[in-house]
Amino acid sequence: MTFLWGETLAFLLLVPALIAGYVFLLRRRKKFALRHPNLSLVREALGPGARIRRHVPPALLLMALVVAILAAARPLAQITLPTHQRTIMLAIDVSLSMRAKDVEPNRMVAAQEAAKTFVQAQPEDVRVGIVTFAGSANLVQPPTQDREDLVAAIDQFKMQMHTAIGSGIILSLATLFPDDDLDLEQRVPGASAKMSGRALASEERKSAPKPKQAFTPVAPGSNTSAAIILLTDGRRTIGPDSLDAARMAAERGVRIFTVGFGSAGGAPAEIDGYSVYMRFDEEVLKGIAGITKAEYFHAASAADLKRVYEELNAKYVLENRKTEISALLAALAAVLVVVAGTLSMVWFGRFG
Repeated sequence: MTFLWGETLAFLLLVPALIAGYVFLLRRRKKFALRHPNLSLVREALGPGARIRRHVPPALLLMALVVAILAAARPLAQITLPTHQRTIMLAIDVSLSMRAKDVEPNRMVAAQEAAKTFVQAQPEDVRVGIVTFAGSANLVQPPTQDREDLVAAIDQFKMQMHTAIGSGIILSLATLFPDDDLDLEQRVPGASAKMSGRALASEERKSAPKPKQAFTPVAPGSNTSAAIILLTDGRRTIGPDSLDAARMAAERGVRIFTVGFGSAGGAPAEIDGYSVYMRFDEEVLKGIAGITKAEYFHAASAADLKRVYEELNAKYVLENRKTEISALLAALAAVLVVVAGTLSMVWFGRFG
């Protein structure tokens, strides 16, 4: 625990003085009782419980004073709190290379199972959306709190040729920021409205275009309401540059947590009857995470992937933050004063 106004703690030096003063007053009362035997007999008749009770209210008041001084020093405590982030986009590679079996039973099945576990572990107020990408990017599930819809969407992934990582990132951003009018068609040569995904292929948007607002970049990683989790096993083979797409996310403060999926040396995958060896571009994935102030993870097995999702869940949903707890301590001090006064009135018919 640290304190913003540490010098205020000097008032704690009053505590020993108050204790000494209290002991001094008790001794004076004892001497007075010896001079007046009748008073002494009355106190003896009350029993040891009463002698102990008379010290409880002063002790509580002393504790209230200590807590109040700590509150006045403005303490900062490391507390685990829910973050303000409320929307997660899962951008998942569904290219044919995900058939590789270096992760049992294969990369795609392991990724689906881990994704479902991650989705079901989210708090009820967190919305999750799912974008898949291969040769094109598609919004297979808009952000929702309905876990059953998310699981159903994950179970229905369709695998395709090529790997357009940049498209997956841009479509995720377009889903998070629909008013920015991010257009995948302008960034992927030959892309059609269908290839752009449901979020970008809206006829309503074309028939009633909204005036574009001036875009003002923000600090990378500063957006506390959204994040993207990008899972891929391969390097980009088509579509916009992955790092350029990451810079678009960084300008909007959105972090992209990247997960490189598969063994470091790669593995073969069956594509149209041919065995094709598949690797992934780890440096690009590290670059995407670095540009957006996020983190890169390598999942070389199903167990690794599950641990990655568990760690992402802990990092994203909860965060450790230094928080000022002055109000909490001040309230505790007030409660102690009220309890001390109440006990004093009940036991002795007076306050103090």
